[in-house]
This record gives sequence, C-alpha cells and structure tokens, in this order.
Amino acid sequence: MNKVLVSDLLSQQGLDVLTESGDFEVDVLLDLSHEELLDRIADYNALLIRSATKVTADVIDAATQLRVIGRAGVGVDNIDVQAATRNGILVVNTPTGNTIAAAEHTIAMLLALARNIVPAGISLRNKTWQRNEFIGVELYGKSFGTIGLGRIGREVTRRVQAFGMQVIAYDPYISASAAEKIGIRLVDRETLFQASDYISIHTHLNAETYHSIGASEFARMKPSCRLINCARGGIIDEDALYDALKTGELAGAALDVFENEPATDTPLLDLENVLALPHLGASTSEAQEHVAIEVAQQVKNALRGEPVANAVNQPKIDPRTLDILGPYLTLAEKIGSFHAQIVEGQISAIKIHYNGTLFQKEDVTPVTVALQKGLLTPVLADVNYVNAPFLIKQRGISVTETKSESEANFANSIAITVVTDKGESVIEGTAFGKKDIRIVRINQLHINVRPTGYILLIYNSDQPGMIGLMGTILGEHNINIADMTVGRSRVWDLAVTLINVDSPVPRHVLQTIASQKKIDFVKQVFLPGQEDEIEDFANDTMEARG
Repeated sequence: MNKVLVSDLLSQQGLDVLTESGDFEVDVLLDLSHEELLDRIADYNALLIRSATKVTADVIDAATQLRVIGRAGVGVDNIDVQAATRNGILVVNTPTGNTIAAAEHTIAMLLALARNIVPAGISLRNKTWQRNEFIGVELYGKSFGTIGLGRIGREVTRRVQAFGMQVIAYDPYISASAAEKIGIRLVDRETLFQASDYISIHTHLNAETYHSIGASEFARMKPSCRLINCARGGIIDEDALYDALKTGELAGAALDVFENEPATDTPLLDLENVLALPHLGASTSEAQEHVAIEVAQQVKNALRGEPVANAVNQPKIDPRTLDILGPYLTLAEKIGSFHAQIVEGQISAIKIHYNGTLFQKEDVTPVTVALQKGLLTPVLADVNYVNAPFLIKQRGISVTETKSESEANFANSIAITVVTDKGESVIEGTAFGKKDIRIVRINQLHINVRPTGYILLIYNSDQPGMIGLMGTILGEHNINIADMTVGRSRVWDLAVTLINVDSPVPRHVLQTIASQKKIDFVKQVFLPGQEDEIEDFANDTMEARG
C-alpha cells in the first residue's frame, strides 16, 4: 500500500480523496521541523504540502521511495524542483483551483472602488449619514483594459462584459483572432493606458513586468482611470502610484497585493482613494477545498500510474530518448524563454526547424513541448510541460516543425522562429556534448553564447571602441562581465553584442548604455541555470532604447 505524508494543513475533502479509495495509508503530521521531515520522509511514496513545508534537496535525497510531491496551490518556490527532477520525482500543483475565487475577488474590488463602498460603510459605522460624499460611477459603457488574458484574466473579462463594459486587452501571447472569439479587442500598451476607464492586472511577475506600471504609464492614463491589482505585488511602482493618486493624476486604486507583504506600513493606506486588502484573492472556503481535492486527485493518479493534469517538471521520457535529446530539451526551453523576453508585437506563429541527422531518427515532440513551455514561462505562472501545448493553441498561436539533414555549420542544431505582427525573430542553437549548449545565431548574426544567467543583448554600430564603451560603463557600476560575444554584419554596419554578467544590471545602467551614440537597443534577459532561483527574475531589469 502506498504511504502518503501530509505535512501542511489540507481540507478534509482533499484527504477524503485518498482515504476513501482504500489504496493509500495517509499520515497527517503538521508542523514538522526540517530534521523531523528528513527522518520520516524515507517511509513515504507521496508528500502533500502547501507553502509552509520546505522540500529542499537534502529532503529529496533522503526520500528514497518518494514518487510524487503535491503542492496545494500554484507556487512551487518551496520545492527544489531541479532536485526532484534529477531523482525522478514528479512535482504537481493546482493552478486552476483558485481561478473563480480570484476572478470574483477582482470584480468585488472593481465594484467597491467604483461605488465607494468601503469608505461609505465606515462613515455609517461612525454614525454619519453623508450620501453626497460618496457619489460613485457606473460600469456600463465604460472601457475596461486588462493586462494579461490568462485563466483569471479571461474569467474577469467574461464578468465585466456582463456589465456592458467594452473590453480591450494587452497580451502579446494571444492572437487577434483568438481574442475576437471572446469579444475582446487587442491593443498595444500605449493604447490601453490612454483609452481605459478601468485597468486590471492579470499577469505574472518577472523582469518584464516588475515596476512595468509607473510614473510614465500613469501620466498617459485618464485622470478618471481606476487601477486594480489582484495579481502580483511589484508589478506596480508603488511610490509612483502614491504620487499619481495624491496629485489626482489617477482617480483611484484597488490593491490586494503589494511588493512587500505584509504591507502594514505602506503610505498608500493613508490615501482615501485607495482600497487595500491583505492578499485575499484566493481566500474562499471553496478555493481551499478545490486545491485540496485537485492536488489529492493528482497524487492519487500519479501513484496509480495514470496521467496527471499539472506536472510542474518534465513528464516521463524514456531514458534512451532523454540521453539523446536531453541537451536539446534544455536548449529549446531556453531559446523559447529568450524569445519571450525580446519579442515585440503580437505572436501569431512559432516555427522550429530541426537540422541534422540526429533529429531524423528521433521523435522531437518533447523538444517542441520544451520550446512552448520556455516561451510561456516568463509570462504565465502556471505553465508546465503538460499544459504548454494547450495554452499555446488556446492563444491562437500556430506551431510548425520542419526537418533537414543538412549540416551546414553544425552537426545538429535547432532554429526557432517567432512570428509577430511586427516581423520575425530567429534564434538558433546547438549542443556540444551533453552539457554544453550554445546559442549560435540571432537572426542573420552569428554568435556563440552560453544561455544561462543574466545576459545583455545590445545592438550597436560595428565600429571601434564599442566593446570598450560597454565594458567601461558596466565596470563603473561594479558589474562583472563573465563572458562576451559579438556577431557582425558588414553589409548593414551592424553588430549584436551579448554579455554574460554575474549580477542583474540595474535599470539606470541599462539606460546609460542605451543613451550612448551608436547604440540602438539594449535588453536584459534572464535564463535560469540549474542552480538559479526563479524568484531572482523580479530584479530591477528592463528594456532600454537609444
């Protein structure tokens, strides 16, 4: 009989999924210390947790019989997923369990903000009857702008459409035709900020979105605009938001998340036009039950050898295929992530070309799936190897594969093209052995870069002194260069410079580089390595242009 350890509080409905089947022995042991978990874990085939239990590499190494780790919730930052993968342990989570709760919470915030419900209620509790002080605004006919059209974003738009609101959206990872089918008009960021009466954020926190809504964005919004964030703290520059609300540049804000939580000391709480709550988006009894039932069902399926819906790490691939294609799985995922961080425009298609004799004999489906996961990971919190193809298809993005046996420059390589409404971008990569993967071409410029850690992508004129200029600026700000490669095109007098650095480059340094003559474009990319933590992604990085 399979033994299951539940080390964090889980609803009884979730436990019943396992106990009522009669196939599992379930032990609920809460508040275990790290040492106690280490001592006990070897006896169990499955581990169910929430956010409190830390499943570190030493715990995983001690778990000699463990086959699956189930996380009741979305985030898996308390699990060493790399160690689990190395040990053949499946990690599953529950990204859909709180979708309705989060969507309804956003609507509650929207209505409360529009009708001044909280301050009016407080006023009445204070024994005052001031109807004229709390005149609200209607939703009907207003423009609702959503940033992100993932699961929660779509549920929110369905509900605001029922109020008669006109929905516009910014999401480069969904095609215009797919958006039109659900009654949404896609626009660019500039248009969304200028045209919206309400703006709601439904996107992932990463280097692209960190402080992506700040002073310059508020300046482009209507003074009557109201902002809602029930997604992630850190997307909004809270200092700039305070100034915009204080000066009347923005009418109001409803915030359920903050950059630093608990946010009991933020000056935003002093403003009357701010509705603030302590991160309650998923806090419903139904959501807690849903995630418990969902994770228990997935653990049950995994232990029985049945398919699971939300595998965070690599699905099972036979050892032979993994041995042969392993480097290209990693390479494809990294190229996908690289594309996601530099792409401009609305993505409509992905084309992957497999070059070389290796790919003629092998099923390349796992590599294509890895590419799709890599492309979506920087913008979606709940993407994995199982659902990535579905999410790509749902967004109306086509995926095509081609093969050739030509060995023009490398024995085997993959070239991945992302097609948008602004053109095409190509990144090619290859593997030298099982552990040495390289990006060898960006568009028509040939390079040689290790795709790991923080990388600066710079387009500049091909002339003397440019490398020295970049190096000097980085050195003046105590940023160490780990590696550098330059690709040149004499036809266009253009060069692309890629610089691996040991630490993230702050925004003002990127702007300094971009402001130099003969530098056209600067972009910072982060590609996690085996030991990198995903949460470092939210450092102060951004795009800059000269």
